[in-house]
Amino acid sequence: MSHPNIKPTHKPIKNYYAELQEYDSIGAAHEGAVRTAFQNLLQHYSRQADLILVCEKTHYTPENRRITPDGEVVDTFGLPYGYWEAKDTQDDLYVETDKKFAAGYPSKNIVFQSPTHALLYQHGQLQLDLDITEPRNLVNVLQTFFAYQEENISAWHTAVSEFKETVPELGEKLTALIETERQNNPRFQKAFISFHEQCQTSINPNLSVAAVEEMLIQHLLTERIFRTVFNNRDFTRRNIIAREIENVIDALTSQTFDRNQFLQSLDPFYVAIEQAAATITDFSQKQGFLNTVYEQFFQGFSVKVADTHGIVYTPQPIVDFMVKSVEHILNTEFDRSVSDTGVNIIDPFVGTGNFIVRIMQALDPIALERKYTADPPELQCNEVMLLPYYIASLNIEHTFYTATDRYVPYEGLCLVDTFEMAEDRQMQLFTAGNTERVEKQKKSRMFVVIGNPPYNVGQVNENDNNKNRKYETMDKLIEDTYAKDSKATLRSQLYDPYIKAIRWALDRVGEEGVVAFVTNNSFIEGLAFDGMRKHLAEDCDAIYILDLGGNARKGLKVSNANVFRIRVGVSVNLFVKKKGDSSESPRIFYYLTDDLWDKKQKFGFLNERQHIGGITWQPIQPDMRHTWLTKDLRAEFDTFIPIGTKAAKAQ
Repeated sequence: MSHPNIKPTHKPIKNYYAELQEYDSIGAAHEGAVRTAFQNLLQHYSRQADLILVCEKTHYTPENRRITPDGEVVDTFGLPYGYWEAKDTQDDLYVETDKKFAAGYPSKNIVFQSPTHALLYQHGQLQLDLDITEPRNLVNVLQTFFAYQEENISAWHTAVSEFKETVPELGEKLTALIETERQNNPRFQKAFISFHEQCQTSINPNLSVAAVEEMLIQHLLTERIFRTVFNNRDFTRRNIIAREIENVIDALTSQTFDRNQFLQSLDPFYVAIEQAAATITDFSQKQGFLNTVYEQFFQGFSVKVADTHGIVYTPQPIVDFMVKSVEHILNTEFDRSVSDTGVNIIDPFVGTGNFIVRIMQALDPIALERKYTADPPELQCNEVMLLPYYIASLNIEHTFYTATDRYVPYEGLCLVDTFEMAEDRQMQLFTAGNTERVEKQKKSRMFVVIGNPPYNVGQVNENDNNKNRKYETMDKLIEDTYAKDSKATLRSQLYDPYIKAIRWALDRVGEEGVVAFVTNNSFIEGLAFDGMRKHLAEDCDAIYILDLGGNARKGLKVSNANVFRIRVGVSVNLFVKKKGDSSESPRIFYYLTDDLWDKKQKFGFLNERQHIGGITWQPIQPDMRHTWLTKDLRAEFDTFIPIGTKAAKAQ
């Protein structure tokens, strides 16, 4: 991270005072108006320092009190760097500061500011108390704020860099060790074969030995992190899957292998993680931090796995927008709420649990208790990869603990391939407990499906023998619907995981419900998806497509335009099915974000609009060819026979 160069003569400083003069000339002196000038200034210099300013993000103190600073400056890992609180000239800044600290606001690096006055606290002590009508004093406040360094955070940044270099070598050593023990350790041989068979039954019948070895390595390298970041010392005992893997690890270490001694070289990294995590008191930040640890782990340990699965976590503004939009639809279309009994919710590709956690945070305490502890739970989710499964379990259980002050194991999380569940056969899934959860889930009616489906070709692991895995039932569903009614000759894209996910979800809610997915946006206008668009229009009573753009293949007018830092475009999609709806045609609504916006501006738009009710939508009227975006097409185009089709060749 670089410290910004700030001088009184710089344009942003001059603009700050000019903005204040404009507000003063129109008599706008209240906090809501005048704070914008300082916000713009802080945003500018945050970018210079490779930091991000996040405005009005709610946090919870260790005492579970709700606080919402006007601004929070975070680093690229989401770790807190500093805070900002704005007041107007009528406020007594000293009194207001005392009130905020009494409410639990952090004091390690926070500036309290009015148009004329600034107080800067660092490490709980008042560092600066200055009249900022003087430009040199304003510069002093900003420079001191951005010069702040927290030792634990600095150590974390260093450790991440070193970890990426250390982990591949350590992974290779562990692989060699496992291979040796498979030859020479009878107890481990038996445990490994049994575990491999369980994995093949539970996750993928084609799962290779190398893929299972990798799962054991992932567990060995990260288990300590899961225990310490959330202070959950009993994680490997309480979690039904971790407990099973620990049995295999015990067999691995039964003869010559000392786990702690072997992992000693990673101690600096573990300590850096633990110390950095200790600086975070807010749970949502801790959750984001753990996601970052996981992301960095995969970049260091297995780039191929990261690429295959698209280890990309849904940004919080998208999660918030989708959860609030589901609640808005439930309110307006069904006169219901996510809190209501019987509104069963599933995230079939849960990742590290962001969507379920956000829904839990939106529930009132009574509804949370009821939906979490119901048998089966009214909040359910699936994950096919081991590490995100662990993290989701921790995140969800910790969210419940934070809200209720008691630990209750989460029974709604299954380690299972969602698409495999569509097959009509009995499944034996790792443990009796996991199998029971899956069977209960299959019998539960779902009203809401929400999440971020995988966007890469379906594959459990780079080591899989079958890289393009077939799902007999799901593939047949696509073939009989979306593919059958497509006029395109190349239809392979219809079998991408996110298309299967949409098909699966719409079937899963049955005659009535809501599906909310953030996906690749190719289906909106891609030629191969005409049959899919036809069926979506027939199956749904309302469709909302928020197109966030970002398709690098179409050329981008600004850098950082993609909200996921990927090359394909992205859209937030909400599909509504209503039982007995008598409308003849579906209501299809579309909104395309400005192609000059970068991802931060798109996130700002989502935060500002809150949910789909805050957007002015463009109604879509599909044409005869099931084209949705027809703005620049002439009406007679519908009558043309497409080149290259069987119909054209027959003419």
